[in-house]
Amino acid sequence: MRTSYSPLRRGRRAVPLGAALGLAAGLLTALAPAAQAADDSSRARAAVAGATVPFTSVEAESATSNGTRIGPDYTQGTVASESSGRQAVRLATGQHVEFTLPRAANAVNVAYSVPDGQSGSLAVYVNGVKLDKSLAVTSKYSYVDTPWIQGSKTHHLLDNARLLFGRNAGAGDKVRLEATGAQVTVDVADFEQAAAPGTKPSGAVSVTDKGADPSGQGDSTQAFREAIAAAKGGTVWVPPGEFRLTQSLNVDNVQIKGAGHWYSVVRSSRFVDQSSAPTGKVGLHDFAVIGEVTERVDGNPDNFVNGSLGPNSAVSGMWLQHLKVGMWLMGNNDNLVVENNRFLDMTADGLNLNGTARGVQVRNNFLRNTGDDALAMWSLNTTNSDSAFLANTISQPNLANGIAIYGGRDITVKDNLVLDTNALGSGMAISNQKFLDPFFPLAGTITVSGNTLVRTGAMNPNWNHPMGALRVDAYDSAIEATVDITDTVITDSPWSAYEFVSGGGTGKAVRNVTIDRSTVDKVGTVVVQAETPGAVRMANVKASSVGAAGIYNCPYPSGSGTFTLTDGGGNSGWDSVWEDCSTWPKPGGGNPDPDPKRNLAKGRPATATGSADVYTPGKAVDGDAATYWESTNNAFPQSITVDLGKAEPVRRLVLKLPPPAAWEARTQTLSVQGSTDGSGYSTLVGSQGYRFDPASGNTVTIDVPASAPNVRHLRLHVTANTGWPAGQFSEVEAYLS
Repeated sequence: MRTSYSPLRRGRRAVPLGAALGLAAGLLTALAPAAQAADDSSRARAAVAGATVPFTSVEAESATSNGTRIGPDYTQGTVASESSGRQAVRLATGQHVEFTLPRAANAVNVAYSVPDGQSGSLAVYVNGVKLDKSLAVTSKYSYVDTPWIQGSKTHHLLDNARLLFGRNAGAGDKVRLEATGAQVTVDVADFEQAAAPGTKPSGAVSVTDKGADPSGQGDSTQAFREAIAAAKGGTVWVPPGEFRLTQSLNVDNVQIKGAGHWYSVVRSSRFVDQSSAPTGKVGLHDFAVIGEVTERVDGNPDNFVNGSLGPNSAVSGMWLQHLKVGMWLMGNNDNLVVENNRFLDMTADGLNLNGTARGVQVRNNFLRNTGDDALAMWSLNTTNSDSAFLANTISQPNLANGIAIYGGRDITVKDNLVLDTNALGSGMAISNQKFLDPFFPLAGTITVSGNTLVRTGAMNPNWNHPMGALRVDAYDSAIEATVDITDTVITDSPWSAYEFVSGGGTGKAVRNVTIDRSTVDKVGTVVVQAETPGAVRMANVKASSVGAAGIYNCPYPSGSGTFTLTDGGGNSGWDSVWEDCSTWPKPGGGNPDPDPKRNLAKGRPATATGSADVYTPGKAVDGDAATYWESTNNAFPQSITVDLGKAEPVRRLVLKLPPPAAWEARTQTLSVQGSTDGSGYSTLVGSQGYRFDPASGNTVTIDVPASAPNVRHLRLHVTANTGWPAGQFSEVEAYLS
């Protein structure tokens, strides 16, 4: 579901501090006692949140590599910020990343990125032996533009590729991936012991018996249709092979079953498309549907399921990839169960329950790299009711929310794990944003329980301030439903933890919300971000490592009312209040980036005494080691200066040149200078020669003495270069330690 927002203009507080906070008597002092029991409960919930999956994910940055680690990064539209953990490893051709298997595996799925317009491969080695098969990598399904969505940039920068090894590998074995033919950024590898192919159920009608081509060359659409018609009330069998469909199918009162998604593969961008409600009892099980969707066209039904499967249907064991939406569900889908599936690389939603449905359960699914909400319920035309998202794992939705509930009655969101949201979304949104009419707002009881949110929330480019990890949003109408939020763990949120807002900027109220038993650990700005009138009761919320303040309470528009935060007891670690409603707190109390190990220079303004051709100073702080600044040639001395934004205790510099072997070794002679005002400069590190050698990554580290003063303006003064008559840096990185 698209999530673009109207900008919220900021103003000074219109009411006195105490009234604006709406605090129960004694809250600021009552927040001191720790609630150990509640904390233990929340941490216990974190251990069980998310799907139980048959694979083990290993991050590339934790593996052995001779490539370049990128990130952490929270900037919209970068490969690192869309990556798992906000970090990845960039491989030039010939470079590798090597994983140690945590358990036995015979298959791998790799999340990766290659530059726009390029393709290549990852050669796969097991214990030093190269496999006959490699992983094809391409930008074909990446770099999606949605200019009609306010605030979006080119996104969906990653993709997934999978491979059966053709042999077994054991725990402790080494699996090496080597880039061939293109630069490849490796994010994460999922290692799996894939089961043997399943066998044909007794009495099932095989699609090959009706003429389907398992080589994938011929069009098998008619064969699938004939098998479905022949098996009505029974089972259609999809044996191992690849089957190409050029048109969508209609299904009713039939089970379609494959030999497992590693073996039975359907190539189709539109598998089921039926707007009229069938009688139901449809089953879709144990095969893959892989599409060819490369752009998002909202008017096209480029979905695995578009419309209705009918009541009492089930979808399980599916691998869904390269589609617009995995399941866009309209009409009667009562009592549908969607479980144990993988949704990868959608250009829009993973699953959207689009009104009408009752008693739907979406549980134990894994979703990665969706281009809109990963899981959504949207009560359009009529209301969703008594439905639930249970124990799902959602990673890297790159435009909107992890989980979004837009209206509906008596909805449950329980035991889910959401990681690494990016751009226009929160980890979870409980919202009355309608998008279209007729819309049915939240009603009854909305139960949000046992969920874990890791590195979620985003800087909204339309608001110019962030959305919280968990957002309750009276966007188009006041929230009158009972919203119970319990046993929540919020970890490493780059911005805020809980946000209460009227995203349309009209000051609709958020009421009847309770939060009980929550752990908030490492939040960039505030624990509570209240921006609209209303009320919440919070109890047993324990916070640690809070970046700026505990509470930001600034309802918009000014004079629209107050937000009342009632202390339910057992709270600790977030008793401070952000005083100035005219400014938004920056992470860490004013630092420009939420990560304490951040590169202070990345993305900052850079100037130089001169530049050669297109090799401008900004390319030394863009986070890409393949681009570089080069000074005016044959005119030493030269310098490059980076404005860090405020005075910082810089203690380490990392200087880089592009990694390809074409850059021969060279020594640059330089000094490090600093200034607080950009006028007078002092020397932090005296002039000396530093050798850049491709054999060791073309990287130089310079330690800055602890006695050096804090500096805002950091300058590298270059007087010589043995490899070229100019100063050259592909990256100038500055760190606090």
